[in-house]
Amino acid sequence: PAVTSPCKILKCNSEFWAATSGSHHVGAEEAPEFCTALRAYAHCTRRTARTCRGDLAYHSAVHGIDDLMVQHNCSKDGPTSQPRLRTLPPGDSQERSDSPEICHYEKSFHKHSAAPNYTHCGLFGDPHLRTFTDTFQTCKVQGAWPLIDNNYLNVQVTNTPVLPGSSATATSKLTIIFKSFQECVDQKVYQAEMDELPAAFVDGSKNGGDKHGANSLKITEKVSGQHIEIQAKYIGTTIVVRQVGRYLTFAVRMPEEVVNAVEDRDSQGLYLCLRGCPLNQQIDFQAVRSAQATEGRARRKGPSLPAPPEAFTYETATAKCREKLPVEDLYFQSCVFDLLTTGDVNFMLAAYYAFEDVKMLHSNKDKLHLYERTRVLTPGNAAATGTHPTLWVALLCLCWLCLL
Repeated sequence: PAVTSPCKILKCNSEFWAATSGSHHVGAEEAPEFCTALRAYAHCTRRTARTCRGDLAYHSAVHGIDDLMVQHNCSKDGPTSQPRLRTLPPGDSQERSDSPEICHYEKSFHKHSAAPNYTHCGLFGDPHLRTFTDTFQTCKVQGAWPLIDNNYLNVQVTNTPVLPGSSATATSKLTIIFKSFQECVDQKVYQAEMDELPAAFVDGSKNGGDKHGANSLKITEKVSGQHIEIQAKYIGTTIVVRQVGRYLTFAVRMPEEVVNAVEDRDSQGLYLCLRGCPLNQQIDFQAVRSAQATEGRARRKGPSLPAPPEAFTYETATAKCREKLPVEDLYFQSCVFDLLTTGDVNFMLAAYYAFEDVKMLHSNKDKLHLYERTRVLTPGNAAATGTHPTLWVALLCLCWLCLL
């Protein structure tokens, strides 16, 4: 069953957006109505506070309300009915493209220096993580975990079990908070859940708000309900979110300067895209894959209980993954791993699209494929080329006997 949250912050956000939709600059004659809408918004967040504890969108809304209260000199006491502010004619902030230079990362941050070095992070499948340093991990990370947390944005994922009682998890919820930045963008929150991939921020807007550089942050829907792209030009960042089957995938392209922009260096270790999963959350990908292959061979050699019809064997999983991933890199191996642990063919598509996003977002085309480290050869799997040392000893002994 799809995960449903008792937190109703999205409803509060949409009600406030409906009450203030079309407002660009709140004039003196509209300030009382705007304050009324803000108080209603605050009242709504208080009603859902108990069930929203730990929800990033909720805390973002609460802080945003406080800031707007101060900006517009709104009293916390007063009417809380839901007025609708006067709408502006078409062509307001949603359509403006004359963003100031400060709202274009490459033009402003690097006007007199070399082009920025871009990095990539991705999360997909059961789940598999590719960090900003091109480390590839398979992790457990059940529950809510931070993917990115810096001065400009915060990304959090929630992973839930794929099957009851299974250790396999996948991403069922994603929250992205773009923090307010100079004259470019207001704070914006994007949230996606299973079977709900919106083409707008939680307040209904599709860009950075009412500031002059609002269009330096935009959402574009590529495939309805399946694929959205967020361009944050003011920080040189591109984010791709997909729904594949019932679960979400995440990919980002971000300059190193933005990745490392944090107030507290000690907190950097807390987020996955930079430091990877904690050791106690990592899965030994090689060991599990080896066991899966061994189990497949044992099944061929002797009688065993028949597998459920939806299950994959090691052979059928590798054959299925080769349909979309012909190169046997870690994306291919993660596909095999996921088919064996979940039996869901959509995980093959998740690995395929994750690699497609790498091809689009990674700045170094020589590092698109990742391969596992060479395993230490044991007597049971010594290399086929060359002659085994014991054979050389036997041959020498035979020659010595012949001479005698």
